[in-house]
Amino acid sequence: MNNFNKLLLAKPPLRGAHRLKTTQSSADYCLDSIRKYDYENFMCTLLLKGSARSIAVAVRSFNVEVSRVAEQVSQSNIGLMRLKFWEEAVDKCYSKDILQVPKHPVAVELFKAISKVNLSRRYLKTLVSARESNINGLNLKTLDDMEKYAEQTVSSTYYLVLEGCGVKNVDADHAVSHLGKAQGIVQQLRAIPHSKRLDFIPIPEEILIKHHVSQEQVLRAKETQKLSDCVYEVASRAHQHLKKSRNLAGKVPKAGRNALLPAVPVALYLDRLQKLDYNVLDPRLQNRPWKLWPSLYLSMLKNK
Repeated sequence: MNNFNKLLLAKPPLRGAHRLKTTQSSADYCLDSIRKYDYENFMCTLLLKGSARSIAVAVRSFNVEVSRVAEQVSQSNIGLMRLKFWEEAVDKCYSKDILQVPKHPVAVELFKAISKVNLSRRYLKTLVSARESNINGLNLKTLDDMEKYAEQTVSSTYYLVLEGCGVKNVDADHAVSHLGKAQGIVQQLRAIPHSKRLDFIPIPEEILIKHHVSQEQVLRAKETQKLSDCVYEVASRAHQHLKKSRNLAGKVPKAGRNALLPAVPVALYLDRLQKLDYNVLDPRLQNRPWKLWPSLYLSMLKNK
């Protein structure tokens, strides 16, 4: 069995676990974490090569850790303490002294990544600080608010992945900025069926008001034409950013083009959503499309 199949079939880590098994390296832990909580980006990360891949694994597993804090705690002060831990861990990863780094597999891999490439500290800090709004109750009033949140929580990871690929290029930055916004908006659309459990309304207030949809209707997760109209408007913004990213892709240096692979699952989701008349509650959207892997592989070949 090849390494790719082994990764797909491997059992995920236990919820909340961060101690390594005796036979599991910190890198394996991070890969397992991404596979369990960020599957599509996990698939894309597997197609990166060498140090670009190991750095992407560190960055994305770090993002998984900070993004899950809000759903892991019931008290905001505990959540803020955990985010403070990760904020301080980032600073310690730049100390060049492994003994100062917390003995957490994600922190260890992040230290290794920073030792290879001097990743921009501000993007890592942004990934942490942006999640404070999750703890305090994220409130998206406008589509611009949604874009800003996507830029902070998703585009920031792409800037770091690009740095791991050795790419510093204005067109590349613009391409991943738009891709991050598209993916971040899609993430909010995917959260709509789980609004009640998350205690969060993923649709901006201005869109709900425009289409006469109450927050209670979103929480009830019942299909209506008005809700679909809201979804259509939000999805259209995601599609605009995806199109801009793809228009810039040809200007991205070859070394960084595979950083744009997540555009494939974003496009697949938006296409399926359109075919379902923007009924975001359709259970078929919860299934992974069979064409994801072949589409990713073909996209990678085109980038060579």
